[in-house]
Amino acid sequence: MSKTAQQPFVSTDHLQDAAPDRRRLRLTLLAMCIAAFMIQLDVTIVNVALPTIQKSLGSTVGQMEWVLSGYALGLAAFIPLAGAMGDRLGHKSIFTAGLIVFGIGSIGCALGADSTTLIASRMVQGVGGAAILALTLAILKRVYPASARGRAIGTWAAVGGTGFGAGPVIGGLLLGSYGWASIFWVNIPFTALAVFLTLLAVPGTRHASSIRALDGRGIFLASLGLTSLTFGLIEATSRPWSDPLTLTSIVGGFCLLGAFAWWQRHASEPLVPTCLRGARSFVGACLIYFASYTAFAGTLYYVTLLFQNIKGWSALQTGLSWLLMNIPFLIFAQLAGHLEARFSTRTIVTTGCFLSALGVATLAGLADVPSLDYAAIGYVLSGAGFGLLVPGVTHVAMRDVPPNAAGAGSAILNCSRQVGTATGLATIGALGSAATTSRLANDFGAITANREVLSNVISGRPIETLGENLREIAVAAFIHGYRVALTACVLCLIAAALVSVSALRAKE
Repeated sequence: MSKTAQQPFVSTDHLQDAAPDRRRLRLTLLAMCIAAFMIQLDVTIVNVALPTIQKSLGSTVGQMEWVLSGYALGLAAFIPLAGAMGDRLGHKSIFTAGLIVFGIGSIGCALGADSTTLIASRMVQGVGGAAILALTLAILKRVYPASARGRAIGTWAAVGGTGFGAGPVIGGLLLGSYGWASIFWVNIPFTALAVFLTLLAVPGTRHASSIRALDGRGIFLASLGLTSLTFGLIEATSRPWSDPLTLTSIVGGFCLLGAFAWWQRHASEPLVPTCLRGARSFVGACLIYFASYTAFAGTLYYVTLLFQNIKGWSALQTGLSWLLMNIPFLIFAQLAGHLEARFSTRTIVTTGCFLSALGVATLAGLADVPSLDYAAIGYVLSGAGFGLLVPGVTHVAMRDVPPNAAGAGSAILNCSRQVGTATGLATIGALGSAATTSRLANDFGAITANREVLSNVISGRPIETLGENLREIAVAAFIHGYRVALTACVLCLIAAALVSVSALRAKE
């Protein structure tokens, strides 16, 4: 095969826009920030609506976890494909198509009349979101000159990350005045504005006549492996780990992902480019993203259940309380770019991981000290920590990615975050559920025989399902599971800090 045939595409925008006007740059950054904010918003906005959706649709705990994880899974499973298609067919066109698909999925969610329809529409959202997240960084890397790229990526990371934390706030405000469908309708104006700005400001790309073939086998193995693994972990919240369906799904998922890793080393044109697999800082950044978002998703899920179902907070109160984390996140994410002038990225990211771990450990104590003042300490520490680590990880990961692999690099980096959110939520949920069930079995085994009652206790709803004499037992069991889950989240963040120390290198 000739060298020309191996080249996936040739971008000429760096030539024709060598000195792009500031207006186009700002509009492009605005479009990418709106898209990133919307995607991350939809990861978490559903959290505060879960109790309302569960009552309205009569959903089980497993179905509610699929409402969350189905979206994140759709993102994770299709991000690699979207990145590869963007590198071959054009970042702008695939990105725009993703926005449109995401909007269609949002409409389907808002109109969903049962759990199955809602879950399926959430997955459609995830497919569209995959194209968006896969290519936002690639577009910024291509459009912005190197001298301004770091600050642009920092702004993108700050706004996108704020969307992740703002989900409970906006969700609580909407639920206070409208039905749960409103949390999906809110995506439509964001989608329309992002499409308009993209068509107006983002430059296109021209491609070589020979386009490298997609790694169909790699895409199949990665997508099916992630789906199988996540399905098994979610089912583990309502079935024993030894259940044939649960065990087969988990083992099968690991086997498929192992086959994917083997195939990537032997494929002539792998889904994950060889230049990325050998980049130590890039691989380390992906691992940090995976571990940190596993912790963040698990923490957000369990703290929401604690506040609403045990402490009796409204959706609006729960959502507004997260402002105490969102504001520090936004401030420190903006500071992170300036701090890089004085400190290494490794130092910034490692500090962020440890601050986040301390914040989550503080939130784990909410069961004993159920006050907003105490929760505020955990919120501020977690927000500041994530504000430091997210921009730092993003910048160091994309720094060494070659231009012709920008789409793949952006896709894989964001995939690691979404895999952490999807499988992490399922894993943390399974650990918490197992701990709750174990405590119930020890204190009052008869409860565990009733699957419906057990399901409600696991989600922290013992008040509505049990008599007053058993309420204390059920609450104590949920609190035990809560502590186990958040302890696992703390360990994930400590692991992320260790990866940062060992893998992230200083700029040469």
